[in-house]
Amino acid sequence: MTGFAVLDAAARADRGQATITDIRAMRLDSGFCLVRVDTDAGVSGYGECGDNDGDLVRALIDTHAKGAGRLPHLKLVGKDPLAIRVHHHNMFAAFPQRRREMQVLSGVDMALWDLAGKLLGQSVASLLGGAFRNDIALYSHCPQGDFTDPVAWRDRAAELKADPHGFTAFKVDIHSALALNMQEYVPSLSPADIRKVRRSYELAREHLGEDIDIIVHCHNELDTPSAIAVAQVVEAISPLYYEDPLQPGFGENWLALRRSTRLPILTGENLELAEGALPFLQHQAVDCLQPDIVNSGGITGTRMIADLAALYRTPITLHNVSGLLLNMASQQLAASIFDCPRIECTRRATGLDWAATNPLRIANGRMAISTAPGLGVDLDEDWLKGHRFADEPWWGNA
Repeated sequence: MTGFAVLDAAARADRGQATITDIRAMRLDSGFCLVRVDTDAGVSGYGECGDNDGDLVRALIDTHAKGAGRLPHLKLVGKDPLAIRVHHHNMFAAFPQRRREMQVLSGVDMALWDLAGKLLGQSVASLLGGAFRNDIALYSHCPQGDFTDPVAWRDRAAELKADPHGFTAFKVDIHSALALNMQEYVPSLSPADIRKVRRSYELAREHLGEDIDIIVHCHNELDTPSAIAVAQVVEAISPLYYEDPLQPGFGENWLALRRSTRLPILTGENLELAEGALPFLQHQAVDCLQPDIVNSGGITGTRMIADLAALYRTPITLHNVSGLLLNMASQQLAASIFDCPRIECTRRATGLDWAATNPLRIANGRMAISTAPGLGVDLDEDWLKGHRFADEPWWGNA
């Protein structure tokens, strides 16, 4: 638990100086649902919890964090906001978890870290022990379309190379190579399918060139023989990662894949808490873990995964395809992890209008690490109010 020693030390003198008064949620018209933790000090912390229904999020907060369920003594309201590890344990260990609960409570945890940083006047990276870097490398996403058409690849590559963010690594989706819907489970790929995959990634390398890294991006849709066959035909393009070829949870088939290929294998966006990551680490089944703060237990839970991975000398990168708060939370957490070479970032990230001034600074494919208190986001409440989901109440108020 050494990753939280700085927070504990910084908070010691301020224990009991603020009390959580309410936890609210609001869904935006873009689908992202935000969480707000209020205190009697007049300071609020913000988080986000994925594309979830506002009423569902508020119901889960009432049950798991505001004491409306059968364990009212575990509620956060009325408690010290700086006791983050206690709150994390009570939210994630005392209740049975499912994916929606995981995302909602991860958003609450993110808001608690934002709040702690604001109360203590420090960035989240500082409270996590300090920043190992001033900026971090990014990878982004390749547009969809016909991946077997050389002309389409010429235009696609030109678009990516002209992107003002200067990204030098992109995910290239296997479902486009196969002309399938994203995350549509494929029972088994035929030899013709495998040839199509080979051609698609050969064209990606040809048109993107040798200076841009390619991630062979799956969505857990392949069976084991297909995953091994894909690894064989894409090896020639030297991908940066082979991402999520198999099911999200650990199984012996991950070891069969590991033994069959020299490709760097990446997984983790759907892993929940450190116990989900542990078997991958114990069996050395992957080369890199890619947890998502919203899916993996918040900043606290994801830092626990990173600390565990450090014992196995396994690097961490962060899955990040959500909103402004997750972007800032990801950069803060990434800065505090020694072996975190890069994180994910969408090409639209600097265009998010949630704050009066978008705090994301991206140039030459790298994101600068903010030193502002908390997550470093000054949300524009007027903009949020005008961009609520249809019939969504203002921060849950009728």
